[in-house]
Amino acid sequence: MLLPKNALCVGIILSLLFSFAWAGERIVIQGSTTVLPLVQILAEKYMEKHPEVDISVSGGGSGVGITALLDGITDIAMSSREAKEKEVAEARARGKDLIPVVIAYDAIAVIVHPENPIDTLSLENLRRIYTGDIRSWKDLGGPPVPVVPISREFASGTFEVFNRVVLQKEELTPSALMLVSNLTILQEVSSSPGCIGYVGLGYVRETVKVVALEGVFPTKESVCLGQYPLARPLYLYLARPPEGSVGDFIAFALSEEGQYIVAEEGFIPVRAEENGDFLVVEGGDAHEKSGNP
Repeated sequence: MLLPKNALCVGIILSLLFSFAWAGERIVIQGSTTVLPLVQILAEKYMEKHPEVDISVSGGGSGVGITALLDGITDIAMSSREAKEKEVAEARARGKDLIPVVIAYDAIAVIVHPENPIDTLSLENLRRIYTGDIRSWKDLGGPPVPVVPISREFASGTFEVFNRVVLQKEELTPSALMLVSNLTILQEVSSSPGCIGYVGLGYVRETVKVVALEGVFPTKESVCLGQYPLARPLYLYLARPPEGSVGDFIAFALSEEGQYIVAEEGFIPVRAEENGDFLVVEGGDAHEKSGNP
């Protein structure tokens, strides 16, 4: 039996009103694949406490996240690097700000196959591997096996840091295998004896071997003391001062519970565990700063 037009219209209107009445707030987060799994867990825990808020989290890379933020597509951009000058200038040109919030610290771990006997590399030798000057592990005291350097793609924030610190902006060897995520690099290195790659500390698993840089392994202590050369903050970027559910989610990420999740996921908390102060790592120096970052 067909409903009269008026009844059908009333039904549609009531349905829409009902949907709006029950619709909660939506937060969209996009960007760095390094920060992605951490923020996914933070979002899950936050939504358990706030079922009225729906948080969507997706990757794409640091640059993609910042561009989406400036385009108004996302509410929060995840980034494993500091915003570039051209991104800050673009934000200003649009009448926006790029407001950084550091939610964790990370070390970029250099990884090789577990059977590789190399335990430590100098930054110079790591640079020579990735520029193509060193092509066999025999040149470094290892077996006569070809070196297969694996890198993140150019749009990656992790690559940006690696490029600045290790390559010092020299050209990456054309033979480098470019992969799109930490997980794909982890999988490739774990299955290929000649491979070398780099991933965020939170991604390290027993299937690979971590190599020390300049004799220093990536640990919470070495990062906090400014000893490990490939350390970096992990950011959430905003285009406006945090308020509402966005501000509440940021506060949760920086809370004791949120920072416990940071540590559980293998990253380094912003809050010092001993006294609740904030741990700040800048320019290779670490110090404690009371209060909010």
